[in-house]
Amino acid sequence: MPLQFTTDGSPGYRRLALWQDIVCDVFVGLDCKSDLGSAFRGSVTQVPLGKAVCSEVCSDRQHVFRTPSRIARSDQDFVLVALGHRGNGGVVQDGRETVIHPGEFALYDTTRPYELKFNDAFTQTIFKVPREMLRRRLGGAETLTAMSFGTDAPLERLAYDFIFRLCQSADRLAPGNAAALSEQAVDLLAMALSERLGKTSLPSSTHRSALVYRLKAHVRAHLADPDLSLSDTAAALGISPRYVNDLLADEQTSFQRYVLAERLAQCRRDLASPALAHRHIGEIAFAWGFNDVSHFGRVFRDHFGMSPRDFRQSQLRH
Repeated sequence: MPLQFTTDGSPGYRRLALWQDIVCDVFVGLDCKSDLGSAFRGSVTQVPLGKAVCSEVCSDRQHVFRTPSRIARSDQDFVLVALGHRGNGGVVQDGRETVIHPGEFALYDTTRPYELKFNDAFTQTIFKVPREMLRRRLGGAETLTAMSFGTDAPLERLAYDFIFRLCQSADRLAPGNAAALSEQAVDLLAMALSERLGKTSLPSSTHRSALVYRLKAHVRAHLADPDLSLSDTAAALGISPRYVNDLLADEQTSFQRYVLAERLAQCRRDLASPALAHRHIGEIAFAWGFNDVSHFGRVFRDHFGMSPRDFRQSQLRH
């Protein structure tokens, strides 16, 4: 379910202060000003998408600052991709300034000061990405902040359309699909930015990360199959079994350990759900690809420190 924040229903004299609190909670520490006073209105909808976060901001005119003092009090390290939908918005960072029109996007980095200028009411979609997600695909993006994208180049238009539509659908996606699609969105964003930088090819890490998200998506789609195997997964991806484990070694795991962890996570979720309290523990285990209840009980205890039955009882008591 998306989280929704709004100034509606609050007293006029409290709206700007409330908006300040909303923006700081949803994004990063910011200072917000508006000359509208008690007439000011704004709302934010937020949905997690894997490691990223999608938000839609609808607001009256305002001026927003990310100041050095705010940065010094924060360890938040994100790149924000602002996609224009209604109205125009200005972005100032790293000595550059641009205007985001509907159908365009621009980047700004939370580790350095920036300003956002909105002279009229606006709606923007904000795709908040951990900076490391972009860095490992592209390297530094410092030369690309406060620049407009999405008007002419086909890759920029594809990146805008994909990220915008993905954020519109984020609250209806299963967690596994959401995580895979967020990685795909950052891959496409990196391609568009790389083209603007004039690079002829992307770092090999980009192609490697694309394979990792395809691998994880395949595993999650076949978790319920007790015959899910390394060889079949490798064949589905068109790579060798050794390369599958090489990809997962970057995350200090292997194919078998990753499959087991994913199955246990799904079982843990179902055991904690009051809506599934009527289902037998063995039934839940079999539904996620386990074929031996005793084995399931042992590995569940090893991972979570208690038996499936004790875990379920502890969760349902709350």
